[in-house]
Amino acid sequence: MTQPLHETDRAVNRRAVVAGAATFGAGLLAAGCAGPAPSPASVPVPTVSSPAGGAASAPVALGPAADIPVGGGRIYADKKVVVTQATAGTYVGLSAVCTHQGCVVAKVADATIDCPCHGSKYHLDGSVANGPAAKPLPPVAVTVTGGIVTLT
Repeated sequence: MTQPLHETDRAVNRRAVVAGAATFGAGLLAAGCAGPAPSPASVPVPTVSSPAGGAASAPVALGPAADIPVGGGRIYADKKVVVTQATAGTYVGLSAVCTHQGCVVAKVADATIDCPCHGSKYHLDGSVANGPAAKPLPPVAVTVTGGIVTLT
């Protein structure tokens, strides 16, 4: 004759089931992680992106060089790039991401690149003109060929 289970017996049985399931799951996880290391040929290689977010190996035309005023610049927000022309014919590519807290700069005016979030300003060469940013905007490779500015 079988005796009825008491409430404490049921609680112990539930605990045993849960503990057993957790141990079994941990064992499966450990078994799945174990094994030989993959050969270098089988490890996927991530795509490397430039600071502007474009593929490092594929040049991207940004637009006409004529759109970048001497003594100013133009922001290509979708590419997170700003291109300046402090002196005629000298183009500088910079990341448009503020080094203070990562906002995208909003305008180029009065020979500075201005961040709208906390008031940081950068000179046209990317160096800090006014904080709170402490680091310059990182350079981004650009070329001008046939009157077109290209992110390289």
